[in-house]
Amino acid sequence: MSGRDSELNQDSDLRRDLEAAVQTRKELGETYESELVDSFLEKVEQRIDSTVDKRVRRQLAEQQMVIARGGRAPQGPGDGHGPGAAFGLAALSLVLAIPLSAIAAVQTGLAGLLTCWGGIVGVNACYVGRHVLRRDKGSDDWD
Repeated sequence: MSGRDSELNQDSDLRRDLEAAVQTRKELGETYESELVDSFLEKVEQRIDSTVDKRVRRQLAEQQMVIARGGRAPQGPGDGHGPGAAFGLAALSLVLAIPLSAIAAVQTGLAGLLTCWGGIVGVNACYVGRHVLRRDKGSDDWD
């Protein structure tokens, strides 16, 4: 069975599990709802863990093959560059923006809120600008 077939089989298994949980909830009522939801979420979590483990093993194997052939290990999202790092910074900014915005708005009103968001935008703009400059600098060929 190919990896795609396995994923489709796992998807249908999760779908059946969800349908069974919904049917059981209808039969038993609300008394066991939290246990049913917890059980289903545990299965989903196991599926996610399994998928992530497979991807990590595959990437490690690919990197080991490249290194064994005398090449350099490919640079990935963990190297602090590229779309993975940019997405991580953006996501972190949005998560931190919620409490920072609340504090700024309560303490200083609209001016504080605008200053807070200006700082968040500034940090993200500096990050993007630094990487654009680095990319442009590395692509200049004067030969």
